[in-house]
Amino acid sequence: MTLNLKWQEIWPSFIGLGVAFVAALAIAIYVMQAPSSDLQDLVRFLLTSSLPSLLAGYLVFIWGRKRLRSIRHKILLAYGLGVIIAVINIYVTSQLMFVSWHDFLLLGLLLIFAGLISTSFGYILANGLMQSMGRLQEEATRLATGDFSARVCLDEVDELSNVADSFNMMADELERSFARQKQLEQARRDLTAAVSHDLRTPLTSIKAMIEALNDGVVTDPDTIQRYYATINTQIENLSSLINDLFELSQLETGHVQLQKEPVNLNDLLSDILESMQAQARAKGVLLKGGFCQDLPIIQAEFVKVQRVLYNLVQNAIRHTPAGGSISLTAKVVSQGIQVDVIDTGDGIAPDDLPFIFDQFFRGEKSRSRETGGAGLGLAIAKRIVEAHNGRIWVESRPDCETRFSFALPVS
Repeated sequence: MTLNLKWQEIWPSFIGLGVAFVAALAIAIYVMQAPSSDLQDLVRFLLTSSLPSLLAGYLVFIWGRKRLRSIRHKILLAYGLGVIIAVINIYVTSQLMFVSWHDFLLLGLLLIFAGLISTSFGYILANGLMQSMGRLQEEATRLATGDFSARVCLDEVDELSNVADSFNMMADELERSFARQKQLEQARRDLTAAVSHDLRTPLTSIKAMIEALNDGVVTDPDTIQRYYATINTQIENLSSLINDLFELSQLETGHVQLQKEPVNLNDLLSDILESMQAQARAKGVLLKGGFCQDLPIIQAEFVKVQRVLYNLVQNAIRHTPAGGSISLTAKVVSQGIQVDVIDTGDGIAPDDLPFIFDQFFRGEKSRSRETGGAGLGLAIAKRIVEAHNGRIWVESRPDCETRFSFALPVS
């Protein structure tokens, strides 16, 4: 097996040799008070035995580390090589210094005893590491098979516990990502079903009326005109739905470049009140406004903010019964300018509030346009406000009132 020696792997051994060499000299000089001649002999003995034994031990360790498949065995190999290198150094030094064979055996016996004790501690350490890594491997396998509840809890505090913490963070993020993926998948299915319904219903109606006209089933002029008017209304509904889908798609992908200009929200509120009074009167609803003097000018795209107000007011008119009222107000707040659309309608169920700005969400189970639109108006309003770095929210008390609010920054 070829050994690829790398400096990054060799230098710790040389540093260890240097530290041991300096420590031995320091003990000889300051503790043993050895004369200079003995110091020279000590340096020669250490260099004679240490360098060759260290190099040989390093080569054996590199060979064993690449062959052994267990961390436990690698740790035991390191401890064993340390003991063997120490015994070799003691033997060489004893021969050079003419130490008696009895003294060498005694030193070797003590060293082997200490080495075995040290190796036993190494074995305990290796077992602890193996148990920790076994837990990591077991939980990683669970995570890989789709069990996102897998977590690792280690008793010891070391680098492996840091790895376990990182593993748990990764598992948390994967669990959240998987939950988001399921939500997105469900939202995609709901979106497909909702779009299919809102496209199929008017198309079916248009097809049936056109077939009736072509087959001559309808001959009465008034009925024919009513059919044409209904077809035209359904086509307008389809066109509106397609335009809403296109606008929502642009807003969600961030492809809309806002054409910002100075906007006076008081003037915008006044325009909305004037343009929607007829629709409110037809429903028997009182539409009123409250204006704030010296309202700051904001930088926004006029048409987009107008669309937000139009959607909110139209939604309020749709859900406010005859005899109710709707008020539009604007005021200065810490976030900029806040606009409130308050109606005295039926309110929103608490369970529906978290989803009120979702596309195609409607509180009514029926999909009839008599009770509501396609469910895109509030979703579009939310995206427009967020594109202006603003915030939109809703507060509602069932059977009392509903308040839609949005805030836009002044600068």
